[in-house]
Amino acid sequence: MTDQEPAGGAVMGVSEVTARLKRLIEGGPLHTVSVRGEISGWRLYPSGHAYFALKDAGAQLQCVMFKSALARCRAAGGLRDGLECVFSGELEVYAPHGKYQLVARRAEPAGKGSLAAEFEKLKARLAAEGLFGAERKRPLPFLPRRIGIVTSPAGAVVHDMATVLLRRYPNLEIRLYPVKVQGEGAAAEIARGVEWFNAAERDWRPDVLIVGRGGGSIEDLWAFNEEIVVRAVAASAVPVVSAVGHETDFTLCDFAADVRAGTPSIAAEICVPVKSELKARVDAAASRLDRCMEHAWETRAQRLDSAAARLGAAMRAPAAKAAGWIRAAVPRMSAALKAAAAARADALAARRAGLAAAARAGLSAAAARLGAAEGRLRILGPESAFGRGWSLTTGADGRVLRAACAKPGDRIFTRMADGTVVSTVESAAPRAAAEEEARPAPADAETGS
Repeated sequence: MTDQEPAGGAVMGVSEVTARLKRLIEGGPLHTVSVRGEISGWRLYPSGHAYFALKDAGAQLQCVMFKSALARCRAAGGLRDGLECVFSGELEVYAPHGKYQLVARRAEPAGKGSLAAEFEKLKARLAAEGLFGAERKRPLPFLPRRIGIVTSPAGAVVHDMATVLLRRYPNLEIRLYPVKVQGEGAAAEIARGVEWFNAAERDWRPDVLIVGRGGGSIEDLWAFNEEIVVRAVAASAVPVVSAVGHETDFTLCDFAADVRAGTPSIAAEICVPVKSELKARVDAAASRLDRCMEHAWETRAQRLDSAAARLGAAMRAPAAKAAGWIRAAVPRMSAALKAAAAARADALAARRAGLAAAARAGLSAAAARLGAAEGRLRILGPESAFGRGWSLTTGADGRVLRAACAKPGDRIFTRMADGTVVSTVESAAPRAAAEEEARPAPADAETGS
């Protein structure tokens, strides 16, 4: 039995078949080859090894380039998805997985692949329209209440984002618009998801929108390079965070979004702060504010105490000076007051004496005038008239009685020098009638009797 022709009808184990294929490939003319193709799914692992695929229009070849080969490769820094390269190395069979791969030792760029060329062409056209301009980028809200997510419901991406979001801020409202993220129709679904969250008639509208998926090759991520998705993201009224693939992956959706996140989990961290950290910052700010206020009050209290001390000293100095002036002025004021009082007393005594003399002189003059008046009164008064024979007749009411007013039967009172006569009127006549009958003596006319 030879390696080329196994025994007819013999049953081989998987390991035997794989071992024979390994000997065929690694011992034949295809062991050392140079292969030209477009890089797809380039991944550089922490170990320093790179895993990727080379593809053309008809097939793909899995490749690995170990750390030592990368260190010697001058083109290593520029290797990325979409770049057309020539890789030289050995074909080998990796028995545990039952697959063959190219172990690349050298790499030289051969030009851009078809997808990379299409990417650059569409990027240039959309950039010329201004869809990627920095002036269009909007800041994310500091503390959103609602987060919308456009991604596949399958896989760990949506679960990881929800876990990060709710761990950081449990009060959030999160809604998912489920879409395909690769394959036919994926781009249209993603665009519809963005538009759905932006619809004006929605009663639930997010504050931030996350659009993304997990990692993959350039073909896997291509839906996020489609023009329909890029335009939907650029037209979104809600700020968009693009979270497509890994840190090294770039799509046109990243350029159109307001913020690009290296991974979906990073997008979740970018969108919301940590509630406990916010609370700690608020508490710390409150403590600083309390300390600042306490320090301010203490400073002002010290200034007030110092000002009060200075004010007290300033007030005591004039008070002490004024007290000295008062003490010095008291004897002078006392002497002046005594002198003034004595002068006033002398003046008062002199004025009192003058007033007394004036009063006496005034009284004497008044007494003389009174005596003279009494003399004239005695001469001109009724008493002197009574002495000369005149009388005064009054009615019962004490008023002087005139003839015209007397009526027969009235009682009248006639005063004479030596007394009063009471009589009754028998008749009365005015003076004109009486003069015609007879002219009585003056006393009779006065008395009317």
